[in-house]
Order: sequence, then C-alpha cells, then structure tokens
Amino acid sequence: MKEPRLRGGDLIHLTREVSPQFTRPITVRVIRELTDRHTYDGWTWIEAYELGPDGLALRRRELYVRRAGVRWLPPTPPARTPAPRAAAGPAAPPPAATPTATSPAAKKPATTKSAAKKPTASRRSAVSA
Repeated sequence: MKEPRLRGGDLIHLTREVSPQFTRPITVRVIRELTDRHTYDGWTWIEAYELGPDGLALRRRELYVRRAGVRWLPPTPPARTPAPRAAAGPAAPPPAATPTATSPAAKKPATTKSAAKKPTASRRSAVSA
C-alpha cells in the first residue's frame, strides 16, 4: 500500500522511526514534498519549518524521511488576536464645526497695496542695521 503524500500545511512529528537523524524528536509544518528528487522506495525529501514548543517556526529545513514512520498531528487552529474594544464611558464629543463660506471666520483679511509694498531704502537701512 502506498503511503499518503505529504502536503503543505501538514503538521507532523518526526522520531527515529522516520530517520536515524532524529535522536531528539521534532515537530514540523510541511511546506512541500520535493518529488523531483529520486529516492529509495518509501523515502522522500520534504521542505518544512521546525517548530518550537510554542508552535512558532524556529528554522526552515530540508529533511529526508521514511514515509512509514511519519506521525500526522491534528492541525492547530491559527492564533487569534482579540479585536480592539471600544472604550467604556461617555462617547467623545463631536468635532468642532469648521467655518463655512458665509460665516465671518471664513472670510480672509483683505490685503491692500500698501501692505504689500516692498521695503524702501530707509526701511532697508533700518533692517540691516
């Protein structure tokens, strides 16, 4: 009987039953099975992330494993981040109204030609002194 293929996302536990290199068992999440490599019957190459005790990836590895020794683990649900909650208490006041075109605050001050004059010679000397 042919063993099932390893697929991306599979969570598996690897022990000495899989390969002599696993003297210390590890848990990995499969990225993909490398089917383009020729191997002995019942063996395969996989790319996987080695997982730590907290379930987070420690490093990416290419592993040569015996399919018959692979133990599939139940998939773990993705970590949920709690949604931000609204602050308790009274609601914030609405933003202040912006001036409209008809309100006096919206009118721009008028500029006159006298206010926009260039400095004269007497003003220049006062500024440079």
